[in-house]
Amino acid sequence: MKSQSNFSLKFSNSFAFESITTCLYSPESIDDLKALSLLSLKNFYILGEGSNTLFLSHTAPVIIQPKFMGIEIKEDENFYFITAGSGENWHQLVTYCVNNGYAGLENLALIPGSVGAAPIQNIGAYGVEISDVIDAVYWYELATQHLHKFSKEQCQFAYRDSIFKQQLRDKGIITKVILKLPKVWQANISYQGLDLLDTDPTVEQVYQRVIEVRQAKLPDPKFKPNAGSFFKNPVVDLKTYQRLAQQYPNMPAYVQANKEVKLAAGWLIEQAGFKGIKKNGVGVHDKQALVLVNHGDGSGEAIYQLALEINQKVYEKFGIYLQPEVRIVASNGFIGNGEFHG
Repeated sequence: MKSQSNFSLKFSNSFAFESITTCLYSPESIDDLKALSLLSLKNFYILGEGSNTLFLSHTAPVIIQPKFMGIEIKEDENFYFITAGSGENWHQLVTYCVNNGYAGLENLALIPGSVGAAPIQNIGAYGVEISDVIDAVYWYELATQHLHKFSKEQCQFAYRDSIFKQQLRDKGIITKVILKLPKVWQANISYQGLDLLDTDPTVEQVYQRVIEVRQAKLPDPKFKPNAGSFFKNPVVDLKTYQRLAQQYPNMPAYVQANKEVKLAAGWLIEQAGFKGIKKNGVGVHDKQALVLVNHGDGSGEAIYQLALEINQKVYEKFGIYLQPEVRIVASNGFIGNGEFHG
């Protein structure tokens, strides 16, 4: 198994913060994972492409970065089944599918990260979540050295959540994902920005429009280091929404199937006065308040403290605590990305 000692993670996280791990392991096979199991690692973090990770300090825990590669296509009468290694780049997989006529992933174009990270986070954008197209996830359990196959239902998907982020966190590694894409496709263009397309667009047109909208709203990490949306959009009960709507009639809101209401975290942050703010080398993006950025001389700790301040002010103004979408990692391992209250 490939490994590197005292490895710099500066170019392995999209915030571009310097953090050094004593060892980085890059398993490429089940045999590599078996060898990894025998090490009985205590403090470690499983890293994809680092597009959703905040390293808090200059010292990082042991890093495991899976490198399972390959794409395989099977089909039946109604569906294409796309099997992709967890180390594949997500956007490149979407592009591959669009170019080869496999529809269903186009709304998820340009989301950064690896294929293996996608089901953990249940990534989503523009009205689609990966859980909509998951057929199965293969997950290797470190303690038992057993490879499990999880059905869509067994993954326990929820909004930006899954069993891999909860009960199974840090207990194993996703090796591959199987996606189930319909042969009879209908474009999902109900989301704002996509509704400008013709009523019957092609897959390629939806794909290109999603890219255009994302690029207009979100800064490129190569030029302005960031991890995309730092917070989840909060979901509240109908009573809470009605209370807020009386005070803020222009507040964006999206009613869910269970009658709960999803609010726009970026709008809440902007109303709390943080859009475009800069402090301690970091700040809030001036076009999308949901994005926290490293202006070049910041630190993971500075981002974290700014996030805590934002969360507190949003709570004071709206009575809502935000949950970070970004995974927060300290020197001794994963802290979390659940609710924090300042």
